[in-house]
Amino acid sequence: MDKLKMHSPDFVKENIAKLADLFPGCVTESTDENGCLKKAIDFDLLRQELSPSIVEGPQERYQLNWPGKRDALLAANAPIAKTLRPCRGKSVEFEDTRNLFIEGDNLDALKLLQENYLSKIKLIYIDPPYNTGNDFIYEDNFNTSQADHEEASGQRDSKGGRLVANTESNGRFHSAWLSMMYPRLKLASYLLKEDGAIFISIDDGEVASLRKLCDEVFGTDNFIATIIWQKVFSPKNSARHFSEDHDFIVVYAKNKNLWTPNQLPRTVEQNKLYKNPDNDPRGPWTSGDLTARNYYGDGQYEVTGPTGKKFTSGKGRYWRSNYKIFCKLDADNRVWWGKDGENMPRLKRFLSEVSDGRVPQTLWAYKEVGHTQDAKKELLKYVEFEKTENVLNSVKPTSLIQKIIHIATNSTDGEIILDFFAGSGPSAHAVVNQNINDKGNRKFILIQIDEILPKPESIAKTISDLTISRLKNIHAECNSDRRNIDAGFRFLKIDSSNMADVYYAPDAVEQNLLTLQTENIKEDRTSEDLLFQVLLDWGVDLTLPISKEIIRIQKDEGGRMKDETGDIEGSSFILPPSAFQEFEVFFVDGNALAACFEKDGKITEDFCKELAGRQPLRVVFRDAGFKDDSVKINVEQIFKLMSPHTDVKTI
Repeated sequence: MDKLKMHSPDFVKENIAKLADLFPGCVTESTDENGCLKKAIDFDLLRQELSPSIVEGPQERYQLNWPGKRDALLAANAPIAKTLRPCRGKSVEFEDTRNLFIEGDNLDALKLLQENYLSKIKLIYIDPPYNTGNDFIYEDNFNTSQADHEEASGQRDSKGGRLVANTESNGRFHSAWLSMMYPRLKLASYLLKEDGAIFISIDDGEVASLRKLCDEVFGTDNFIATIIWQKVFSPKNSARHFSEDHDFIVVYAKNKNLWTPNQLPRTVEQNKLYKNPDNDPRGPWTSGDLTARNYYGDGQYEVTGPTGKKFTSGKGRYWRSNYKIFCKLDADNRVWWGKDGENMPRLKRFLSEVSDGRVPQTLWAYKEVGHTQDAKKELLKYVEFEKTENVLNSVKPTSLIQKIIHIATNSTDGEIILDFFAGSGPSAHAVVNQNINDKGNRKFILIQIDEILPKPESIAKTISDLTISRLKNIHAECNSDRRNIDAGFRFLKIDSSNMADVYYAPDAVEQNLLTLQTENIKEDRTSEDLLFQVLLDWGVDLTLPISKEIIRIQKDEGGRMKDETGDIEGSSFILPPSAFQEFEVFFVDGNALAACFEKDGKITEDFCKELAGRQPLRVVFRDAGFKDDSVKINVEQIFKLMSPHTDVKTI
């Protein structure tokens, strides 16, 4: 019976496997630190396979590089032995919601979500920390001293001697920011659907670096646009040089050929341009130019208006259509000659025939999507702050994110929106609001590190506490309005693995230590903790409905089994409760997964037969839970006979 691995994916192994499929001759074997065989890549052979395309040595190439990039890549690929622990007390509608709120470092969270949400996220919106030179709260250890940075970037030699005259005054801050963002964007790219997109808010300080970074992660061909958001409604007269009135939103698609933005609703101002001065039965219309500058051989002719006035296309211009088509348009009353029939002819374009929407533009005014003061007022409406210092300055208005959601997602497909720099939760708020607006069923995943607030609040110690407060108030508002919208969330916290740490080498284990190895689960972990680590390891959706059931199995007395009425060989009596053994079983999404984490040798063959009779797709047991070795061996045979499609594993 196989065991679950119980750790995040190892991307190095996965990349070696991909190379093995492409170049099997380049795969060899080596030994790890424990002397075990492992697959490895022979780079000399790989170079030969790719020799016409190799760029190496001092040859110039276009690339983005910075001190710490290699460590950042290793950070993205390295597996972690962590898990997500559920907390019902901080959740809202834990059983029924399809939304997630994860507390912890987003680098760890993105690794843990890889198998569950690989290529399943339709939209990622993030508002990462703008690089202002302050230290980052993420524990990546990418920040370096000025001296270390100067040596790594080639400004000084190993003895401290100056190599260049003009140094980067703040290069290490750019490097630290890039090293923080690189592994997170790389992991996020794996989660995007093929027709998905990522929208990233940023300011002038790092927009250039972000573009280069995204070009490397997502590919230059998948760049969509850079949106300019007017974030303030009045100029800052205290500015030394220019009043900074805008931020950027950088947009990349996973696959530009597959991603298409939804059109935005037409505005009242746009529709006001359409009139009907001639009472045309086809309704309001506006006029357009019938000429163009591009040369067209059949576009040089003279036309006669209703009053007999002659018109030509004009010097350097040509009629857009030939004479025959022009006459058809005129006969269909689609040519407007002016109120008196004396004007240059123009084409009538009817409102009923134009698209219901408008193509998104890259300039977003605050009047349409809100500004920073709107965002603060919105936050203060849903979170009761006691200390002014705790009010977040970088929060975004939900109307801004709603527009992104409208452009990048569909309302009826249950699509997932991910924000791994969640802050106070405006993205989740925007998802709920947009679902209300168009009766959608979108879902959100928020990730927020438990950053301590500048001043303690009675309701909150961290930013994630503020997020919970905001989301709970949004949920209460939806309930009071009786809106049939999923505004709940499952709260999951990143923690160390549920599996006990064992550091003893085989030759170091003594007799008195053997009893410590009988239980491989940490003492403080619940069955529900184990269930969520199994969901992570098996790649199951973390928001699927979960039910807990107590299965009662009658104890065996003398080899004769009784039913619940106690019928044995014709006699009948009521069995006492002590005649039954109870087993706690979790069922995920009906029969998609059954999990029993009973311990101390409680699991019997009779119980396994009962569980196999329900024919779950997957079943998992605690390794130390079987009554004896014979039961553990027979379990696989029981399921092969009674439920052959069931995948059986242990932890």
